[in-house]
Amino acid sequence: MVEILQDFEPFFGYSKTNIPETGAFHYLRKLGVIDIGSNSVRMVIFDGAARSPAYFFNEKILCGLGSGLAHSGRLHSEGRLRAISAIERFVNMAHAMEVPQLTLIATAAVRSASDGLLFCDEIKRKTGKEINIIDGIEEARLSAQGVMLGWPGAYGLVCDLGGSSMELAEINEGIVGKCLTSELGPLILKELKGGRKNRKQHIKETMAKLAAEMGPQHNRLFLVGGSWRAFAKIDMLRRNYPLHVMHEYRISLSSVKKTIKFIETSELEEIRKKCRITEARIALVPMACEILSRLVGSFKPKDIAISSYGIREGLLYENMPQELRDRDPLIEACYFSEAKDARVPGSGNHLYKFVLPLFSRPSKELKRLIHAACLLHDVSWRANPDYRAEVCFDNATRSNLGGLKHSERIFLGIALMYRYRSRPTGSQFENLIWLLKPNFIQQAEVLGKAMRLGAMLWVNGSKQPAHLDWRPISKKLTLKLNSIGENLFGEVAEARYLSLANALEAKDFKIKTE
Repeated sequence: MVEILQDFEPFFGYSKTNIPETGAFHYLRKLGVIDIGSNSVRMVIFDGAARSPAYFFNEKILCGLGSGLAHSGRLHSEGRLRAISAIERFVNMAHAMEVPQLTLIATAAVRSASDGLLFCDEIKRKTGKEINIIDGIEEARLSAQGVMLGWPGAYGLVCDLGGSSMELAEINEGIVGKCLTSELGPLILKELKGGRKNRKQHIKETMAKLAAEMGPQHNRLFLVGGSWRAFAKIDMLRRNYPLHVMHEYRISLSSVKKTIKFIETSELEEIRKKCRITEARIALVPMACEILSRLVGSFKPKDIAISSYGIREGLLYENMPQELRDRDPLIEACYFSEAKDARVPGSGNHLYKFVLPLFSRPSKELKRLIHAACLLHDVSWRANPDYRAEVCFDNATRSNLGGLKHSERIFLGIALMYRYRSRPTGSQFENLIWLLKPNFIQQAEVLGKAMRLGAMLWVNGSKQPAHLDWRPISKKLTLKLNSIGENLFGEVAEARYLSLANALEAKDFKIKTE
């Protein structure tokens, strides 16, 4: 792996900004990875804040390199041609986009096929690029690190299901523990002789060996890979789940059983169309169901989470210094967004201090959401005013942010809607409201209206013109203005202050000058 990782090192430089009280956040120049898997070839180009990289480009081509591998021992002939064509195109695109570093990695199909090295040689001749073949244990480790990129402090069992292999890795307190690999890939199982009965027996025996070697793993189960994401889409369909974001989607153990039964008793083609799953992927879902059923039965996790981050993100995490790994990916991404798009970069921290007194003894989780909202409160100012609230909501709920539960995405979305609109009735969030408890909805409204008020009192990011004092027991709210704030306070600000008081259900609210 040294060859791969050295390619990444120069692009994790430390760069400082003038954002108050943030220290240095790390900027990631464009960096590309072409991941050559058993089922697909994908190119991802990362950009943005290194701790929470954005996907500047993300495209995959389903090639099926591993189809027929168990029988022939060779890469699928048609899939080989498709893969070579896709890789050539991706390399040319990366060159056209002036990506400074492009790394090619290959996993199970290429490493197992007798003609895998010949395939790599042909790619080298046609593109000038070396393919780094990684083994199963390393694949498991990197996938686990990808999960940790999105979940700081994650713990549990990571299962990465590819076309020709399945990897397991345990993670705890930012450390990857035991890693295992197996040939329990849907493309391999599809070709197993003896039909479904023999296939299920093979899965049972293999999983029992993995469970015995891995040991008890009853915490969270993180699922990585395209087949798991397809299963999650179908679970969302069955549940009529309203937020179609894969990352951090939770599936209960009972829901696994119900969705497997739903798949078994439904027309796959009908499911495919409704979920927008490709024909090649939906064909592998029944095998993935058999694997998942035995996986859950063997390890008995307490809950299940889908991770959109895997081996590619794991390569990025590999080169992060510990200081950067310890940072919160959500807050880092918000700092980056504020520095790039806000009218007054740095005002988010002042706004955070302004609104925080409204929340009595906030939990660590709530404080980071409040902080994130304040950093993002002004990044969508270029949007059409008639749709600005909806744009904010979409950005919060559907953007590629790590370290966010679905309920937390909705909290951010509602808060940012109230930042730009006093009454968001009739908006998208009404379809998602049931995912939040009523007290969180009320807190999001308070936060949004407090930001809506505070945004009127800052014309630069360096001075604090006002302070809020909230006494929750007596329901008394006081806005304290200094001379700067008094000069900025007008009729519109007063109306926003009254709206905030109503959201808090304040019995007594005053404005004082200092």
